[in-house]
Amino acid sequence: MNRPIRLAINGYGRIGRCVLRALLESSYRDAFRVVAINEPAADIPAMAYLTRFDSTHGVFPGSVEEGEGVLYINGQPIAVSHARLPQEAGWAAHDIDILLECSGRFGTRGQLQAFLDAGCPRVLVSHPANSALDVDYTVVPGINDQGLTGRERLVSNASCTTNAIVPVLHELGQAFGVEHAFLTTLHSVMNDQPMIDGYHHTDLRRTRSAMQSIVPVSTGLAQGVERLLPGLTGKVQAKAIRVPILNVSAIDMMLTLSHNASAEDINALMQSASQRHPALIAYSDRPHASVDFNHDPHSAIIDGSQTRSNGRGIANVFVWFDNEWGFANRMLDAACTWSQRLHPRADVLAADLSVGA
Repeated sequence: MNRPIRLAINGYGRIGRCVLRALLESSYRDAFRVVAINEPAADIPAMAYLTRFDSTHGVFPGSVEEGEGVLYINGQPIAVSHARLPQEAGWAAHDIDILLECSGRFGTRGQLQAFLDAGCPRVLVSHPANSALDVDYTVVPGINDQGLTGRERLVSNASCTTNAIVPVLHELGQAFGVEHAFLTTLHSVMNDQPMIDGYHHTDLRRTRSAMQSIVPVSTGLAQGVERLLPGLTGKVQAKAIRVPILNVSAIDMMLTLSHNASAEDINALMQSASQRHPALIAYSDRPHASVDFNHDPHSAIIDGSQTRSNGRGIANVFVWFDNEWGFANRMLDAACTWSQRLHPRADVLAADLSVGA
């Protein structure tokens, strides 16, 4: 057996911790090993505590121990640093294959290049780059992950919303054609919002209490969709609304289709997609609430009970997704595919995520 692919995590917040935990709860756990974590805002006791106990995903089903400059997760040592700049974290000492950049603080090529210069051979970014030119590739598993060659050094994993909606739009476009899509994201609160009103953000809406109001915010989802599905360029509009829940989000899709499709036609397509790509898309027509999808690893769960159509090309589709857990699993899928390109004989288990194959 080949040695495990060596991963490091920069930024041990919501996504960083979910990625580590998703790895240890997945079939990838023997293929990857997290060898280093850099977290500038917390000390090791706090990191250990929030690994053990998570208000959203529950108690960690394993062991977490603290050491001097190290966390022991299920007995495996992970070196810990607290650097604020990439060049201060000592990455070169850990023989890293891929760094997972989960802090959300670095979006330009110049900022990300600092990780390469500091000894990280490749960086997988947990958010969209500022522009397509700031990374070598933007990947959405199941859509274009087969385009990874292994020559890339900077790769973006797009956003949780892009990962949720692009596979669905791809399926609908292949079957019925999409003339226009208006996407409204209902997103759980995020850490750029305060618990009580405060001078917290230049966007004045985000100065308001996250848990007391529904808050409209800006979104780059339309650009993210068009970047991955260029055939939809100029056909997508989007808005986002933060809602006062801790986790699980939804996207309400209003569509103009090229070919008429009934609600039954659309649901049949989505059921078929969930059977063809069970790791990526799920389908249900039961009466759901958002909490039903907490800790769900799929990119998208189609709520068939909410599908609507006027039979004349106008349709409405509703998509649930766990914006933390689903996205963390997609980061692992992307790292898996990238690793296979780097080490074709590596013992990495690949999920069959391909949509439209």
